[in-house]
Amino acid sequence: MYSRDNIRRWITISKDMYVNEGIRARELRIIDHNGEQLGIKSRNEALEIAARVNLDLVLVAPQAKPPVARIMDYGKFKFEQQKKDREVRKNQKIIQVKEVRLSPTIDEHDFQTKLRNAIKFLEKGDKVKASIRFRGRAITHKEIGQRVLDRFAEACKDVSTVEQRPKMEGRSMFLVLAPTAEKQ
Repeated sequence: MYSRDNIRRWITISKDMYVNEGIRARELRIIDHNGEQLGIKSRNEALEIAARVNLDLVLVAPQAKPPVARIMDYGKFKFEQQKKDREVRKNQKIIQVKEVRLSPTIDEHDFQTKLRNAIKFLEKGDKVKASIRFRGRAITHKEIGQRVLDRFAEACKDVSTVEQRPKMEGRSMFLVLAPTAEKQ
């Protein structure tokens, strides 16, 4: 009655959609391939209707009472869905977090170099994590590191907003800067 390819197609079950023989409900509310409601039918009747028009029976609302199934070309539907997903992924910007390491005793020229790099990252649309690693006894003077990070945030304020205030974590202090809305 059915070819081998058809049988394989009829038993396909995807992540959240049940297709053809994979549907377990006894009664279903059926929507045909033109979008018209056919009413409530038994599963076998619905499968026969779908087979007559050579399409698949796809469960679209399993939580409804009774569950809703639609007669459609499942392969074409999956292809269109994948095409939409690819298009969405292509258009989205992946925001990365770039790290800039400073020290509590950083000189002016080094500070300006790190600042230029951070501004470049922010203008590209990436977040910047500015961190200071305290070595040895330098940890007793956390306020020096705090001042360096505050100065860094102040220098970047025209292209960024502070997403996370300076915070200690172990022997490191860091703050996170996010690009401003206009720059994104």
